[in-house]
Amino acid sequence: MSALYDLNDPALAADRFAYYRRLREADPVHRTPLGYWVLTRYDDVSALLRSPHSSSAFPKEPGWAMTRGGPTCPVMRSVDKWLLLQDGADHRRLRKLIARVFTPRFIDRLRPRIVEIVDGLLDSMGDGEVDLIRDLALPMPVAVVGELLGIPVEDRARCRDWTDKVGYVLDPDVSPGRRIAMNKAEPEFRKYLLELMASRRGADPEHDLLSVLMQAEDGEQLTEDEIVANILLIFNAGHETTVNLIGNGMLALLKQPEALEALRADPSLMGTAVDELSRFDPPVTLATRIATAEMEIGGKTIPKGAHVMGLLDAAGRDPHRYPDPDRLDLARTEPKTLAFSAGPHFCLGAVLGRLEAGTVFSHLLERYGKIELLREDLPVNKHFNLHGLLELPLRLTH
Repeated sequence: MSALYDLNDPALAADRFAYYRRLREADPVHRTPLGYWVLTRYDDVSALLRSPHSSSAFPKEPGWAMTRGGPTCPVMRSVDKWLLLQDGADHRRLRKLIARVFTPRFIDRLRPRIVEIVDGLLDSMGDGEVDLIRDLALPMPVAVVGELLGIPVEDRARCRDWTDKVGYVLDPDVSPGRRIAMNKAEPEFRKYLLELMASRRGADPEHDLLSVLMQAEDGEQLTEDEIVANILLIFNAGHETTVNLIGNGMLALLKQPEALEALRADPSLMGTAVDELSRFDPPVTLATRIATAEMEIGGKTIPKGAHVMGLLDAAGRDPHRYPDPDRLDLARTEPKTLAFSAGPHFCLGAVLGRLEAGTVFSHLLERYGKIELLREDLPVNKHFNLHGLLELPLRLTH
């Protein structure tokens, strides 16, 4: 008999939503043979994300660190300072200082530039056969996060390559090849960013958000290492998740054309539509925590020290919380999607990601009267915790 949950099970790769449905029905709070726990219900995943006994401090775990090169390797020295992997007072301090680049004022300043970037890419695409990932979904958020952080246009492709390689550090299983690549990429990115920071000292923080991070706030200031580490995180998370949200969302709309036509007929649905698309096929598939104390979740006792995986894509299809969960309902408002996490680690960039995706979807539907999927066999990326398409071939007609 096969295990109820196995990361390497071909059935999981073939249809993860069917796989999770079977697991949710059989054992929704599941302890795997390897000792970690897997949650598939919305309420249980939400409880994990909000629990004061859930820790994100994986760099402090010797075993986790060793599989990524050891506690003193370059990538571990970086992730040890990531906002995403902090708890308590350390997390609150970093979040306060980093949140300055995600205020409504800064995001509003980006709004017209996002529209300009999207329209420019659509102009370049024109009509006919396109790859939505290559031609729009990928270059748009890379340009936006590059502008947000003040990274020159000519350097953004290199930064994307470096940060993509380091991003695999968050996957549950890191291969030797990935470990070597991430530990080579991090020092290269670090050297580049330290040189960029040196050139920006004294710059106007109103117009250069990298400079904002270099400024003190109420007597507190990020260290150089903290800035480098979290710029790496922001650059990677700021484009990878948006690419996936756009690609996964457009594919979902094309496979449920009644939802696509409803959105075309009523653009005012866009706000709830983006959240619904994130629920339906989220760009981030899981959130893993360490239990710092014994936890009661879903009627089971999870022991202190256990690793617990909350499956965000499974939670988004929980029929006990979402009636008819396999159908897109673009007016759906409750419960709130967990795609942007919840609790202390709610995504700082959620407003920006929603704005980017909403702009892409609205401008595509305004410009093209017909959007057709050209084939069904679509390649996906190799990340486990970031699910997205590598290609989305379409035919666009005005």
